[in-house]
Amino acid sequence: MPRGQGSSMTTREKPKVDQAVDPNENNPKHRRGAYLLLGLLIIFLHGSWSVYRIQFGNLPLPLDAKQAGKRGFSEASALEHVKYLTSLGPHPVGSDSLDLAIQYVYAVAEKIKTTAHWEVDVQLELFHTDIGANRLSKGLFKGKTLLYSDLKHVLLRVVPKYMPEAEENLILVSSHIDTVSTTEGAGDCSSCVGVMLELARGVAQWAHTFKSGVLFLFNTGEEEGLDGAHSFITQHHWRNSVRFAVDLEAMGISGKSTLFQGTDYWALESFAAVAKYPSAQIALQDVFRSGAIKSATDFQIYQEVAGLPGLDFAYTDTTSVYHTKNDKMKLLKPGSLQHIGDNMLAFLLHSAASPNFLKNAQQQKQENTEQNKAVFFDILGKYMVVYSQRLATMFHNSIILQSLLIWGTSLLMGGRSGLVSFGLSCLSIILMLIFSICLPVVVAFILPHICPFPVPYVANPWLIIGLFGSPALLGAFIGQHIGFNLLKRQLRCVYSRTKPGLTHNTREYVIDLEAERWIFKSGFVQWLILLILGTYFKVGSSYIALIWLVSPAFAYGFLEATLSPVRLPKQLKVVTLVLGMAAPVVSSAGLAVRMADVIVGSVVRVDRNPGGLPDWLGNVIVAVAIAIVICFMFVYLLSYVHISGDKRTLGLLLCIFFGLSLALVTSGIVPAFTGDVARSVNVVHVVDATGIDDGNREPLSYISLFSNTPGKLTKELVDLGDEDFFCGRNMTTDFVTFTMKYGCWSYKDSSTGWSKSEVPMLRVESDSVTDGARQTVILVDTKSSTRWSLGINKQEIDDFTVQVDSEKLVLLGDKTEVDGWHTIQFAGGKNSPTKFQLTLYWSNSATETSRKEAKEATDVPLLVKLRTDVNRVTPQVTNVLEKLPRCPTECIHSRPEVDRSLGK
Repeated sequence: MPRGQGSSMTTREKPKVDQAVDPNENNPKHRRGAYLLLGLLIIFLHGSWSVYRIQFGNLPLPLDAKQAGKRGFSEASALEHVKYLTSLGPHPVGSDSLDLAIQYVYAVAEKIKTTAHWEVDVQLELFHTDIGANRLSKGLFKGKTLLYSDLKHVLLRVVPKYMPEAEENLILVSSHIDTVSTTEGAGDCSSCVGVMLELARGVAQWAHTFKSGVLFLFNTGEEEGLDGAHSFITQHHWRNSVRFAVDLEAMGISGKSTLFQGTDYWALESFAAVAKYPSAQIALQDVFRSGAIKSATDFQIYQEVAGLPGLDFAYTDTTSVYHTKNDKMKLLKPGSLQHIGDNMLAFLLHSAASPNFLKNAQQQKQENTEQNKAVFFDILGKYMVVYSQRLATMFHNSIILQSLLIWGTSLLMGGRSGLVSFGLSCLSIILMLIFSICLPVVVAFILPHICPFPVPYVANPWLIIGLFGSPALLGAFIGQHIGFNLLKRQLRCVYSRTKPGLTHNTREYVIDLEAERWIFKSGFVQWLILLILGTYFKVGSSYIALIWLVSPAFAYGFLEATLSPVRLPKQLKVVTLVLGMAAPVVSSAGLAVRMADVIVGSVVRVDRNPGGLPDWLGNVIVAVAIAIVICFMFVYLLSYVHISGDKRTLGLLLCIFFGLSLALVTSGIVPAFTGDVARSVNVVHVVDATGIDDGNREPLSYISLFSNTPGKLTKELVDLGDEDFFCGRNMTTDFVTFTMKYGCWSYKDSSTGWSKSEVPMLRVESDSVTDGARQTVILVDTKSSTRWSLGINKQEIDDFTVQVDSEKLVLLGDKTEVDGWHTIQFAGGKNSPTKFQLTLYWSNSATETSRKEAKEATDVPLLVKLRTDVNRVTPQVTNVLEKLPRCPTECIHSRPEVDRSLGK
């Protein structure tokens, strides 16, 4: 007899099914309570923070000289070097303080030479560079030609005395002595210099067992465009003996020095094998090379110009103090130098003593570099995982194919209803992203209007959890819940057709359980898509997507999946979530927190052209980043909330947390800036000599205030009321390398502190047309300045050359541009040349306009523009600096600028 709706068999069997799902009027015991959900959220957040603290904050105990011994690394000894270098204050290229720093490094190196092991040969050299040109095509240096002269580097070569072949096989360890003009540079990079000096002392006691030598390069000119590394790699006679390069850098101050760039599998494997406290993240390499972080290191020179394999390390703690006066010694965390020192000493001892290491380095250029690429990351700062990119691609493709096969089979078995449910679960991902991004972005737009500063969380990054994290999590839940309700509507139609015998309450409860499972499984789809994209574009950090896909999927398959299609769904087990999330949290939660901290620290200098970007943009960047991280990391956890009876309670808690955070920043209880993390305000004495060739006017002089941190300078002007400053966007100042679109300026007492003899000169030596090609020769005289920038209008000029005396520094060809301009930047020591011959070759379209027409024109575009920097603080700048508040804002004085432009 067919099993009709009214059959006795159906009537007997249905109660068993209902009992299986425990039908109940409201099913209260199956609804997860607020305490359970809140506990899961706390466990997840606390677990993520704990992973971060262990992975990035757990530093080794610093050792003094006695504890380290003659052959070990002592942080106390390295800090003595850092203490002296920072006591010199800022020491940029061309300054007296840099000369003192070089003398100190040389003196310490001499002491290392005299105390070295008797079987070790230590050679010391003070290298004085010739004039040179550096043109890089990638990153920050697109559209630029970098010139340098009169740079000084300290080189210390350590080789075994009785193995002459070691002199031809050197491992280079490099960092820079110079700083920017605004900071003493405790992190960037006096700490690196201190570490290298202590490493050199230790290596000099071990090198008698080496198969290769170690060359320590203490260069200058890095802050001016990687000039120091370029001058060594193109001019020094030891350059051809270098087989491998290690660069030590800082993008913050202290903490763990993380390996964030590596070229070859064998080198990374060697480091992983011996590092005492491994810290390495290929995700940082992906972000850095994408251009999202506007920075560069000497490693770019060693890789791009010299073609060397190598490793690049950097501090990334407290990036908000990078290149500010708060990059000072008191912020160096104990154990930071010990961490990188122990790691590097172990690596150098291992690699220099290994014949295989040198063999791999020598063969690297002959092999396909794609085959040598590797994926690398550390786990809790205890273990380092390294495997080849080829293996990663093969493994990822295998997981992708298996996932697609499982999903395809499931959808075929589920038929049309299964396909529709799958589509709705995918829609829930999209809705989740949309709502999660929209809510914090709204907050990001509002903050500049209700807070004293547009970015009120820089000094206290934990505030972004409440300001952006809470709205993002609430938005993610709202979007996912909409998808959950759409799934319920679809499943209600399916169950009413396929399970007509179920009671209403039982059917509704089963539908809730089925929808919950679809929402949970939507996380698999989300991470699978990310894994496919990462594998296709060969993103090294796509291993993160692999872990977030495989671990929860395995836990779900082991604890939740059933082979019987007849069996009704059960509620997801809490243990499934806990087991599935354990591996992803351990492997990547710490990295997510670190990336958020780096992004927040970068917001303070997001505007390279002060006033060129809206105040809310930095907030939007942070908000979107937080929202995306929450959507991907909370997709599984949020699926457990939808059948809870306490959804409103959790929503209310998130709103309360957001409200408290907002109250803290709007009221000023928690300041946006502190004495240690402060806003950078540049004070510049500008002498504008544009157009003085016609003899109609004198140079225009004024004091300029501007900041790369978003926000107006209203609070700063409170203490400068008697200095006659005007602020706004109605006076744009072109500094050649950047443009001040919002700032303040004052003409009060600005005519003192500079001399007309210091104003640079641009003089046309000749201007001729031969065979339809126009050529103009210009004499550039920078007077006393040995640091200058010259912009050339590429819309008018097709090519150019630069000549010093009889030597051609810049040849024809290979000139890129940015926004229609090519920029020449020069930095050098005190004995650098100040007169240059610039030859311009006009484009064909430009020569069609006669010189007579150009003279008669009223609005002629600039042909070249020149800015020269003079290393002096004028009396009026000093006066302004003394009046500016020291806290909560920071004042940084820049060198007085002399700006000169020549019209076409």
